[in-house]
Amino acid sequence: MKSYFTRESKILAHNEKETLYSKLLKSAQEQHGKLQARIEKVNELLKEAESCLVALESGMCFKTGDLCFNFCFVFSRASLLCLDGQFRILCLELSEMETEDEQMLLQMDELKTTEKNCQKILEKYDFTEWEILEWSEQQAVFHFLYDSLELTVVFEPPVDGDDLGVDPSRTIISLNFESFLDVEQAPPSSCLVQRLIFQFIESQGNWQEKCPTLYYLPQVLHDISLVVNRCKILGEEIEFLERWGGKFNLLKTDIKDTEVKLLFSASAAFAKFELTLSLSSNYPSVPLPFSVQIHIGNIGEKEISAVLSSVSAGHHYLRRIVTLIHQNLLQDLR
Repeated sequence: MKSYFTRESKILAHNEKETLYSKLLKSAQEQHGKLQARIEKVNELLKEAESCLVALESGMCFKTGDLCFNFCFVFSRASLLCLDGQFRILCLELSEMETEDEQMLLQMDELKTTEKNCQKILEKYDFTEWEILEWSEQQAVFHFLYDSLELTVVFEPPVDGDDLGVDPSRTIISLNFESFLDVEQAPPSSCLVQRLIFQFIESQGNWQEKCPTLYYLPQVLHDISLVVNRCKILGEEIEFLERWGGKFNLLKTDIKDTEVKLLFSASAAFAKFELTLSLSSNYPSVPLPFSVQIHIGNIGEKEISAVLSSVSAGHHYLRRIVTLIHQNLLQDLR
C-alpha cells in the first residue's frame, strides 16, 4: 500500500519530465521531416541536372543548325548554373540542419544528466514521514514522528472489483488525528514540536472536506509530512542549542507554549539579554516575531533587531540566528 501512495505522490515530478521529452521528440520529428524534404528536393535537382547534361551530350539540337545549338547550349548552361546555385543552398541548409540535430542530441544528453541529478536530490530530500500501521476494509492507520502521532482514515466499504480497496473514487468518511506523546516524560522540544503540528492540523479546518475520496489522500499525507519534517528539524535545532549553546554564549534555552526564550551572556562584550522568539507551524518559511529583555550592557533591541533582519528564513533558521548573534554582538572584536 505504501508503494501505491509513494508512486502517486511522485507522479507530479515525472509529468514535468514527460512533457519536456515530448516537446523534444516533436521537435526532432519536425527536423527529420524537413531534412527528408530537403533530400528529396536535392535528388530532384540532381535528376534535372543529369537531364540537361544528357541533352547537351546527345547533340540533338545540332540537326537544326548553329542557331539552335547556341540556343540549347545557352539555355542548358543557364539551367545548370541555376541548379548549381539551388544545390549549394540546399547543401548549406542540410549542413545547418545536421548541426541543429547534433546540438539537439547534446541537449538531450544534458537533460538526461540533469534528470539523474534531480533524481538524486529527490531521493536525498524525501519528505515522506508516514508509515502504514494498518490497512483494512474499514480504515487505514498512519503513524508519524516516531509513532507519536497517529492518523486514522475511515472508508466506506469498497465497491465490487476493488479487491485491494485502493479505488481513487472510494469515499472517505472521516480523518482523525491523535497524539501518543507522553508530555510528562518527553523533553520540552518534543512537546513544542507536537504543539506546532497540531496547530497546523487545527488551522486546516475540516479534513474530510479536504480529503473526500482516496484520490486526495496522497496529497494530504504529503502536506502533513512537510509540516512534520520541518517541525522535527526545529526540535533537533533546539536540542543542539541545549547541548552546545555554550559555544555561542547561549546560557539557557527555555520553552513556554510555542515560544523559545534564549538567554545570552558574554563577559567579553559585557552583555546579557534574553531573546524571545514566537514560533508557528509555518517555521522556517516566515520571519519570527521576537521581543528582547536587556539585563546587562549596552547591546539593545536596535542592535539585536539589525542582526535578526539580516538572517533570511529557511533551513536551520534558529541555529543561524544564534550563530549570527554570537558572531556579530557577543565576541570580543578588539
